[in-house]
Amino acid sequence: MALRIVSLNAWGGRVHAPLIRYLAEIDPDVLCLQEVTRTAASRANWLVYRDRGLELPQRANLFDEIAAVLPGHDGFFCPTARGELLDGEDVVLSEFGLATFVRKSLPVIGQALDFVHGSFSADGWGAHPRARNAHCLRLMSYADSFTITIAHMHGLRDLAGKEDTPARRAQVEALVSLVERVRRDNERLIVCGDFNVLPGSETFEVLGKLWLTDLVTSRGFTDTRTSYYEKENRFADYMLVTPEVKVNRFDVVEEPEVSDHRALLVEVG
Repeated sequence: MALRIVSLNAWGGRVHAPLIRYLAEIDPDVLCLQEVTRTAASRANWLVYRDRGLELPQRANLFDEIAAVLPGHDGFFCPTARGELLDGEDVVLSEFGLATFVRKSLPVIGQALDFVHGSFSADGWGAHPRARNAHCLRLMSYADSFTITIAHMHGLRDLAGKEDTPARRAQVEALVSLVERVRRDNERLIVCGDFNVLPGSETFEVLGKLWLTDLVTSRGFTDTRTSYYEKENRFADYMLVTPEVKVNRFDVVEEPEVSDHRALLVEVG
């Protein structure tokens, strides 16, 4: 039996209907999502995020909507901050962060959640570059009689660009430490997410200490963005595996377009 793992920056659910339909149809065993919203105090469908001249529609409760179409999964919501969104002229406090969904037949036998840059902000989104976290889980596959560790992260966004910085170096070192807290021996390991770095980043040198190899660049993919993204430097998302992972299939999904990021899909044994 192969495990299907999907990583995707959900973009706050802006491409909502195609996103929900795709996630229901692809039915991954493990779903690693970045840029997920939850607004417990709001029953609105859409809210608006405004910052530095940017206005971006956001689903008010994207986490709950995804949980509804994946009833066979356990969901984990991992916020980085609580800040203001707008419902018309009314201000609503909303949470934003990572979400991880795991099929209920795959028991979670270890996990760690921590910040890799900054710390949780309860009273606003904070100054750039904003806080970022990572979520790491250790799972048991009964069908295949093996354990696997899976971690994902939303890398910090620097207004100056995607070049290496001391903060990004510290971020990936924190991610490695998080993985080492959860992983046992030399079991299968997958690390994925929207890293917000370029392929030549020292991020991959640090991750190499765990014997991780990136599937996006090593398999010739040159673009992890969709037509919704109009800038250059079209790398952002990565999926890395250790030699213990048998990759049966890997794809940077072009269609359907469900975000300004493409989904990364891997099936492993």
